[in-house]
Amino acid sequence: MALFAYQARTLDGKLTKGRLKSSSEQEALSELEQLDLLVYQIKKLNPVLYGEIYIGNPVKNKDFVIFLRQFSTLIDAGISLVDSMDILAEQSNSKPLKTALLETKDDLREGIALSDALAKHSKLFPELLVSMVNAGEVSGRLDEILDRMANYYEKQYQLKKKIETALTYPIVISIFALLISMILLTFIVPVFTDMFISFDQEIPAYTAFVLGISGFFQKFWWIIILAIVLVVVVISVLNKQEKFAYVFDHIKFKLPLFGSFIQKAVLARMTQTLSSLLNSSVPIIQSTEITERVIPNRVIKKVLRESKTALEEGDSLAKPMQEHWVFPKLITQMIAVGEATGALDEMLMKVSQFYEQELDEASEKLKSLIEPVMIVFLSIIVGAIVLAVVIPMFSLFETF
Repeated sequence: MALFAYQARTLDGKLTKGRLKSSSEQEALSELEQLDLLVYQIKKLNPVLYGEIYIGNPVKNKDFVIFLRQFSTLIDAGISLVDSMDILAEQSNSKPLKTALLETKDDLREGIALSDALAKHSKLFPELLVSMVNAGEVSGRLDEILDRMANYYEKQYQLKKKIETALTYPIVISIFALLISMILLTFIVPVFTDMFISFDQEIPAYTAFVLGISGFFQKFWWIIILAIVLVVVVISVLNKQEKFAYVFDHIKFKLPLFGSFIQKAVLARMTQTLSSLLNSSVPIIQSTEITERVIPNRVIKKVLRESKTALEEGDSLAKPMQEHWVFPKLITQMIAVGEATGALDEMLMKVSQFYEQELDEASEKLKSLIEPVMIVFLSIIVGAIVLAVVIPMFSLFETF
């Protein structure tokens, strides 16, 4: 679909102008004529300069899940794909999704397969969904697969919220502690420094150390901010390098308190994804390859890549996982049993359900443990600064 700008007159001679999306200039003219407009100028706009820019995911998870459920219901009711797209576009509250559905409808009219039409909008429709839709087209179970995908993305959203909830509190407290420390060192401590100097009092070593930090904050605060920005930029750049990204992802699993929680979250997502693909009759090698691309953690990616190679060589999916520390015995044993019995998708689903329950419990434990730890941490930071001021105050009181 291209974007066109037009200028026209209504039947009563009133000047009007605007923009519209259409597959061609001729079709755009046809659409405007149907609106009883007399077009005297129309031109195609550059999509880079005039296209809509979306930061992050352009479609909310709630809208995406509703779209999948409604789509499944329409297909199950026997409504054609073209009509379904028209209905879904009309009901959608998301402008990006509405536009994509209308363009998909036009592609379907031209005889393009649904999976290929959706693949053109990779920012809205993930590769996993496209692959599952393709499997649904082949098997004739498109409605079932769409409903399954709605459940899958709903679970993924809940999983993401659990992780965000668990990690938000310590991050907020850490930032709060940093801000309080900077305020105390920059504005409060200097007041007492001047007072100690005016009384010509000998300052203890610990207090002198804190006063030195305070002086550094006052003179070179911009260096600290620059250093923080620089660290963030360096980490972002290094994270794009495969070697360093692997190390970062490895470190995440080894973090105190959070490592085990993150590991369970990634494994839950992996087993959910692989189970959904296999249950939709996607071949196991292709399922492993898609799961590898969907999972963000490089450590898990590497093992899945090795598992795919093992499958291509006629070996077991579970073998590379059994040789890696990141996969607990529960997963490897369940996968091995699933391969032996031909019920791998069911075994993976049971594992994912187990880890979902584990995550619920771990999230509650983490929140109950983190709260007192962070309060103590904040108290120590603030207390250390306050103590540096209080110690010489006692000496001053003794002299009077």
